[in-house]
Amino acid sequence: MQKKVILDVDTGIDDALGIVLAVRSRQLDILGITTVSGNVSLAKATENTCKILELLDAAERIPVIRGADRPLFRPAVFEHRVHGEDGLGGALSAMQLEKTAADGFAPDFMIASAARFPGEVTLVMTGPLTNLAHAVRKDPGLVHRVKEVIFMGGAVQSFGNVTPTAEYNMYVDPEAAKIVMHAGFRSLTLVGLDVTRRALLTEEHIGQLAGSPLGAYVRQSTADYMKRYYERYGVRACAMHDPLAVGVAINRDLVTTGYYYVDVETRSDLCDGQTVCDFQNRLHKQPNVHVCLEVDTGAFFRLFIRALRSI
Repeated sequence: MQKKVILDVDTGIDDALGIVLAVRSRQLDILGITTVSGNVSLAKATENTCKILELLDAAERIPVIRGADRPLFRPAVFEHRVHGEDGLGGALSAMQLEKTAADGFAPDFMIASAARFPGEVTLVMTGPLTNLAHAVRKDPGLVHRVKEVIFMGGAVQSFGNVTPTAEYNMYVDPEAAKIVMHAGFRSLTLVGLDVTRRALLTEEHIGQLAGSPLGAYVRQSTADYMKRYYERYGVRACAMHDPLAVGVAINRDLVTTGYYYVDVETRSDLCDGQTVCDFQNRLHKQPNVHVCLEVDTGAFFRLFIRALRSI
């Protein structure tokens, strides 16, 4: 039976590839896709999400619902240098969009979906956690009705990608992340830079998609991203941050996790957004997050390429 999921996205390049994997895997029952301000504005994230669904011929069956247009308390921080002004590396700039977002507000959609399917809904969060924080503040009982939350964010054993200590999603809205981590969800899984930086899409992988329906899109959308990654790290690749979170929703065995107490820094000039994992139980607090520590990258890319090559 397909797992019921809601994808929460700030659709840039890797969110889009996550959506592609979720739809093409045919292993997830996608109740809807909610959008949030993050990599790009809420309006652009919503437009990009609709474009990807049209590209996948899935626009009619999967609703898109707008969410928060800014972090809880902070100004927006976009990532145009990485994702391009349109968020998709220019890959779908010529597409004439027909699909529009559904009525409603993303946090309300999460609350309603969990009430409709108590104990069955997995939330896969690949942007800042603003929408889920709004939902928890509105309905604290949501934490008992959601099956699990899988979120891309943080770095617990390595450096950040926005500041020396902070990963982008945590940096943009650390207050939202703190609310989610302390809300009391049954299961929270952090898919952070410690594992996503090992899931690198390379020219070899793109070559395996040649001739497939989505091969040209993947090549075009990731081209500038790969240049930026090479400039920063000396590796010509695209880190599959958000697709790996989707992959974990499809197959938990892709990663090895540890159960620890995790918190987020919100009051530091140097370290706002830092994800702090208490590996040695120094704080003597109950574990609250399943932290991804290892990833089977070969298995992940076999899943990804197989899904994208499917018709």
